[in-house]
Amino acid sequence: IYNRLGFFATGGNAACRALFMSGFTQKFPELNVAFLEGGVWWAVALYNDLFEFWEKRNKESMLTNLDPEKIDFELLEDMFALYGNDYLNAERMMANKKLVARDGRSQPGEIPDFIDDWTQVKIEQKEDIRDLFVNNFYFGCEADDAMNYTAFNAKANKFGAKLKAMFSSDLGHWDVQDFGGVLAETYEAVERGLMSEEDFKDFVFTNPVTLQTRLNPDYFKGTCVEGAVSDFLAAQSVAG
Repeated sequence: IYNRLGFFATGGNAACRALFMSGFTQKFPELNVAFLEGGVWWAVALYNDLFEFWEKRNKESMLTNLDPEKIDFELLEDMFALYGNDYLNAERMMANKKLVARDGRSQPGEIPDFIDDWTQVKIEQKEDIRDLFVNNFYFGCEADDAMNYTAFNAKANKFGAKLKAMFSSDLGHWDVQDFGGVLAETYEAVERGLMSEEDFKDFVFTNPVTLQTRLNPDYFKGTCVEGAVSDFLAAQSVAG
């Protein structure tokens, strides 16, 4: 159980943030990526964290507020002398000065590479994070995962976003005692008022359909849901 808890979520988080920070969804906007068996709660945290980090550590903010070159060492020395102790001494101050001097600049005023961590994905405004994350990433969720609703929590997620969580349960797992109870279990979040009926439709139908049909509209041809999918795609085409 220790090894299983969070196992797929951890791997999914690492892969998802690597794809996002490398600009994958910006370079290939028509490609979908699905992370399976890890749920969606970790993606909700990652999505919202991206905003917090970008707000504080975008290039402009780094140069304005967090650039080591702007440290006032004379003021620091005065403060250390007034309020410091043996740990905060002149020797340590000199070491800090040397660290700043070795931060990659060949001359004062130069902008070193480390200032900007967003060189691979171009974020001009916060809405870009929403569009580059929500549009391409899908998250397979087990029926008994109590955190599935977090994907649809528009009140908590930045810009009222709803992530593309989808029902994707492994019915063949050895600990599934009743196949018939799995789908019913997904509806518990609706019964508890955590997901709306529309959210549930997205969870079990809309999101799986858009995942598979973006590059292959005929993916569901010959299945029992072919008619429903065709109607959905036709409505999407008219709306588009």
